[in-house]
Amino acid sequence: MQINTTLDDHRVAKLAALAIGLHLLESIMPSPLPGVKPGIANIVTLFVLYRFDFATAAWVSLLRVFATSLLLGNFLSPTFALSLGGAIMSLGVLGLAQYLPRPYFGPVSLSILAAFAHMIGQLMLVRLWLIPHAGLAYLVPLFMAAALLFGLINGIVTSHLLAAYPKPAD
Repeated sequence: MQINTTLDDHRVAKLAALAIGLHLLESIMPSPLPGVKPGIANIVTLFVLYRFDFATAAWVSLLRVFATSLLLGNFLSPTFALSLGGAIMSLGVLGLAQYLPRPYFGPVSLSILAAFAHMIGQLMLVRLWLIPHAGLAYLVPLFMAAALLFGLINGIVTSHLLAAYPKPAD
């Protein structure tokens, strides 16, 4: 039996592999605060959203979450659940935000929105499942500041990549 693949399948696989590689690289970097990572693999998701479409970006993001959890040995662990929850929340916001007026909402603002959504998704899971204590609220400003910082940086990097690699004419 042979599996027939399309050029789109190959594109998703290559982009997901890039996102997986970035996520694995990020996993070995020291974290300034537990649970805070720069999310550099999300640059790939944003780039894909702008160059292709939402469905391709969703595939790349979700494949990254599943593959890296398998490679890092934390599939079905709380870490996996938090990553998946953050990715789903982020994708939901990106899915809605892509319809905002482009002159006012570009890669930087979408990156910040996605970073906030990712962090909110993770914090909601932590509060509802892992640490059901109101004291978690004291950490929200710190996590949101990290989301703002890394969302801004990732958005700027994405903007530069989009400028450096213009969309080919159809």
